[in-house]
Amino acid sequence: MITYSRQNISKQDIDAVISVLKSDFLTQGEMVPKFENAISNKIGVSHSVCVNSATSALHIACLALGLGEGDILWTSPNTFVASANCALYCGAEVDFVDIDLATHNMSADALEVKLENIKSQDQIPKIVVPVSFSGRSTEMKKINNLAKKYNFKVIEDASHSIGGKYDCEMIGSCKYSDITIFSFHPVKIITSGEGGMALTNNSVLAKKMMLLRSHGITRHQEELLNNSQDPWYYEQLTLGFNYRMSDIHAALGCSQLKRLDSFVKKRQEIARYYDDALKDLPIILPKKSPDSAYHLYVIQIDNSNTSITRRKLFEYMRSEGIGVNVHYIPVHTHPYYKQKGFEVGDFPNSEKFYQNAISLPIYPSIDKKQLKKVVLSLKAILS
Repeated sequence: MITYSRQNISKQDIDAVISVLKSDFLTQGEMVPKFENAISNKIGVSHSVCVNSATSALHIACLALGLGEGDILWTSPNTFVASANCALYCGAEVDFVDIDLATHNMSADALEVKLENIKSQDQIPKIVVPVSFSGRSTEMKKINNLAKKYNFKVIEDASHSIGGKYDCEMIGSCKYSDITIFSFHPVKIITSGEGGMALTNNSVLAKKMMLLRSHGITRHQEELLNNSQDPWYYEQLTLGFNYRMSDIHAALGCSQLKRLDSFVKKRQEIARYYDDALKDLPIILPKKSPDSAYHLYVIQIDNSNTSITRRKLFEYMRSEGIGVNVHYIPVHTHPYYKQKGFEVGDFPNSEKFYQNAISLPIYPSIDKKQLKKVVLSLKAILS
């Protein structure tokens, strides 16, 4: 099966993990700080906080920004549910902003209209979470300007986007966000097995997130509330979680990070190949973006030029051994969110995109023969 995405593990990755397995520390050793420093240096951000998943990173980011009961978080419907669930974990409410049909990201124009329509009410979001879908950055500059005007915080969910760029900066630099989130799940651009990271240029937020990821406990003398010189002494300062990343995972992340540029370059090459090979088929190709990290390559069925349905195409490609996938079922249409009052039709652009979207295989180790099979299979059913 040619999967839609998969990890790329080298001998160097394996050796890095084995080295930790043979060391004194499998967790809470030197590898997590090493991974954090390597990411900060690569991306050009002041602070990086490793955790065990991007979901955990979203959660502690919201808490660090003070999200709680009575607050509202807005995000995109075109995302995995974690981008919305993080608000509910904090006791806050969730609402959505529809996408731009050209980029499939949160529409900054729609965000502005929604803010303008409610500015006289006590419903301004405390946090907005734009999602950089598929590896392409959202319009972060405009969203940042709106954040200053309406006084909300911004968490950029860049789970798809490490290695991509926006406005001549690496995505994750936090030039236009308070916090940015990365995912290191195996299908993402680099992997630590499982893992995530929250990045920020704010030292106060970084300290809060570091505290929250490890039970709310500190051993740092300058943070202790009681004056104790005992070498074993620690204090729980807040209610935190066991969201730590192990040294095993961090070692894999460090090794993978060394190949980030080559991974992104290969993904961009694959995207260009698809752009050229599929241009005459009755499908809508993703808008070209030379700065995208291309975690996903999502086409849409052009219903005006073919009678082939997305379901038929999906089943045919799977029968050919090509593991296409669909990203994403709009969050507000899930039964859990319908119970909260959301309905089909609330965010029509997201729903329209979902109805015809299908993700093609894209990952660094896919070879020319496999890519040709993907293209020929699409031509066989669509031509």
